[in-house]
Amino acid sequence: MGYQRIVGELKGLGLVVSATTVRTWLWTEGLGPAGTRQGMTWREFVRAHRRSLLAVDFFTVETMWLQRLYVLFFMELGSRSVHVAGCTPNPSAPWVIQQARQLTWTLAERPESFRFLIRDRDQKFTDAFDDVFRSSGLENIRTLFRTPQANGVAERFVRTVRSECLDWLLILNDQHL
Repeated sequence: MGYQRIVGELKGLGLVVSATTVRTWLWTEGLGPAGTRQGMTWREFVRAHRRSLLAVDFFTVETMWLQRLYVLFFMELGSRSVHVAGCTPNPSAPWVIQQARQLTWTLAERPESFRFLIRDRDQKFTDAFDDVFRSSGLENIRTLFRTPQANGVAERFVRTVRSECLDWLLILNDQHL
């Protein structure tokens, strides 16, 4: 099943490769079928490192005047504490970097430390954004393309905020939010 998917993706790129060839390549690299590969799964990784994980993501809010606001938040996966970093109608890389700096200043005052930052591949999360956390000793983990379940705790927070709060309110502007 996994071999057929890889063959299909290669065909989509204009390459014709048989499933046997893909299977041979994977075996020579020491990789078996997807269900039997050795190593820690993503779920096991998150459970094992929950106390040292920090997640970051955006969500959008539509105002009463049809303006879209972007909310940047950071979430501690161990305690499920959320740090709302800011809200803006036009998020840019410099704005996101400044919010990251301000968060690292507050985290430096805390006794427990974080080791990993989970983020998606949004273009606003630039190399300079990663450098802010790298200088604080955090390793940046980028999730795979189109895998919102990889940052599932943050996605669940967004869903809860929407269903329990934002769906019941008319937001006027960023100050009101």
